[in-house]
Amino acid sequence: MSSLHIDDIRAAAERLRGQVVDTPCLPSRTLSALCGCEVFLKFENHQFTASFKERGALNKMAQLTAEERARGVLAVSAGNHAQGVAYHAQRMGVPATIVMPRFAPAVKVDNTRRFGAEVVLAGDTFDDARLHGLALVRERGLTLVHPYDDLAVMAGQGSIALEMLAAQPGIDTLVVAVGGGGLISGMATAARALRPGIQVFGVQTERFPPVWNDRHGPPRDCGQATIADGIAVKSPGALTLPLIRERVDDVLLVDEDDIEQGILLLLEIEKTVVEGAGAVGLAALLKHRERFAGRKVGLVLCGGNIEPLVLAEIIQRGMVKSGRLVRLRFDVRDVPGSLAEVAAALGALGANIDEVMHQRAFTTLSVERAQIEVVVQTRGTEHVAQMLAALQAQGYRVERIG
Repeated sequence: MSSLHIDDIRAAAERLRGQVVDTPCLPSRTLSALCGCEVFLKFENHQFTASFKERGALNKMAQLTAEERARGVLAVSAGNHAQGVAYHAQRMGVPATIVMPRFAPAVKVDNTRRFGAEVVLAGDTFDDARLHGLALVRERGLTLVHPYDDLAVMAGQGSIALEMLAAQPGIDTLVVAVGGGGLISGMATAARALRPGIQVFGVQTERFPPVWNDRHGPPRDCGQATIADGIAVKSPGALTLPLIRERVDDVLLVDEDDIEQGILLLLEIEKTVVEGAGAVGLAALLKHRERFAGRKVGLVLCGGNIEPLVLAEIIQRGMVKSGRLVRLRFDVRDVPGSLAEVAAALGALGANIDEVMHQRAFTTLSVERAQIEVVVQTRGTEHVAQMLAALQAQGYRVERIG
């Protein structure tokens, strides 16, 4: 095959039937109100490995010859493709070797090993790991299961669009994360064949914008890290890029704060956990609201493998940004009972103390006074303003410092 066609994607969907989850595609009334358009969410984070990557991996491996299966497969991946290949290779009895960057998230490394694959950690970036993986393919005679630049892999990913448009026929726009381009190439091919008038938008992070560079320019440099590690790819595929040029309407950029906001909103509103790449679609709707006003937009929550400590930090940072976690500084008399009075005053105003620091030595205040810094949980920005006004009315010297 020299290109990708709807028949390839339909054939892939048949191979995958019963082997991967036909994940829900559901409307979100709350997100629709926030974004100014009708939002439909495709929960690919509900796959067994919590990522859409299973689809392409399985479609590729299902077409291997008996000899190729016996020799085994190799994949290079930052995590989700690794888990998809390892899981289905284990199911099929195919030996799997997975090459991952040394700094791949521990949760993805551990899960890949749990599926019985040999994990090789090599290089600091995906591109470093890729070079090592290609060398192993040659040395061991393995079959490469590429994470995106393979027509069989792209066809498997395209099955997502078939399911979305069958479940929600009114969708007129798709917004899809772009790393190497396998997901959006497959989905755009399927969607345009079924609905020629549909619009397809790609989303990349500002730290890794190679496909945006190809479309817009002047080129922006790629960074070293992003919370959306699943799409941290410096160069799109030789097969995927021409399809993106032909079948994708535009590529949009989002920054790290946008992605964090998307993760937090999906957790709070939809009660679903996504990784950075899984939130870039929602981030794009919020950042580029005017592009999607009044449209019926399908988003793919493409993965849910996020480090728990990273998620905890995002939650805490989100609470700070929304004013639900604030740091206050009090200037009080340095006498017994002052700290208790501050605590009582905050409690009476509905604030819950999270952390306290009582400072005497490291301050420019006179010796008869002390600083008390408190981190408190509140109901939000308006509540904070009410608290400060009430405390100052009671005679407290207090200011918000964070």
